[in-house]
Amino acid sequence: MLLSSSIPFFVALSGFLSTASAVPTAGTCTEMRLFKEWRDMEKQDQLGYISAVQCLMNLPPKDPSRPDPKSRFDEFQATHIYLTDRVHSVGHFLPWHRHLGTLYGNALHDECGYKGPIADSFWDWTRDADRTDVPLKDSPIFDPVYGFGGDGVPGTYTPPRDPLGGNMGFGPQGCIADGPFKDRLSNLGPGRLATKHCIVRGIQDFWRNTVLSSIVKKVLESKTYEDFRIIVDSFVTGPIHGGGHGIVGGEMLNIYSAGADPLFYLHHANLDRVWWKWQEADKSNRLYAMSGPTEQQGNVQVTLDFVMDFPALGPNVTVRDVMDSRAYPGCFVYDY
Repeated sequence: MLLSSSIPFFVALSGFLSTASAVPTAGTCTEMRLFKEWRDMEKQDQLGYISAVQCLMNLPPKDPSRPDPKSRFDEFQATHIYLTDRVHSVGHFLPWHRHLGTLYGNALHDECGYKGPIADSFWDWTRDADRTDVPLKDSPIFDPVYGFGGDGVPGTYTPPRDPLGGNMGFGPQGCIADGPFKDRLSNLGPGRLATKHCIVRGIQDFWRNTVLSSIVKKVLESKTYEDFRIIVDSFVTGPIHGGGHGIVGGEMLNIYSAGADPLFYLHHANLDRVWWKWQEADKSNRLYAMSGPTEQQGNVQVTLDFVMDFPALGPNVTVRDVMDSRAYPGCFVYDY
């Protein structure tokens, strides 16, 4: 069933989730991948990474029975859209997004032949935000050749009407004007709709103060995982989660369909890096620290044995499986 801009495609969710696989058995890391900040990568690795993302956008979906995702890249965005209300404002927000990034990085390497030294680069927004004399739009991440392209052109995109309000949060926006994804059309979003549209951005310096290094320092001073995840998790008020989305603007400000922009994965990799640094600061007490509800506003507490699903992307995993990034299936560390 094809779903138009007037029909929310999340109605197919129940069937989509029914194909989720069983929890896998433990594996072994064959290599330890190193995540590097985008501007610290070699130019050829930046170009190779961008080429791999374009490859994912051109590959057919692995599950052709689903009508909405038209590419392998779409399947990652679709899984996030389908599960948004189940993986935000919950205890497993960070573990779920960590494993989403692992699966995305694996796809870049295994399905699209990316040969760089990393599973998925990260964008350390503090290095841009702290330079208050430089507009955020001048960050190397927005470079038209060695980055993801720049700002959107105001007036070139108007979100369609959404009866469920899922395409909220766009603000000033437009189709990106340059770079490797300038002419790329997204098949999903905004929100829970399925529409073909450009990648939309609206870079905003307004969000600079939410991702300063001083803010990250305060986040890292959290004493418990519960304190840490509450500060980080909020899309709207969480300083660094919402801030990274807000800087890019456009569809990145949509909690459901933000994954239309490839920068979504670099932003969330950096968010995961902050969690990784918090864990590393007191590994004996923090590596497997977990708390929070299993459902939004729910009373049941998440445990390490809670099962997280990733339909069309890979087998289910438990929270415990992804807590230690150095262990399988993660097998990665960060550069700093």
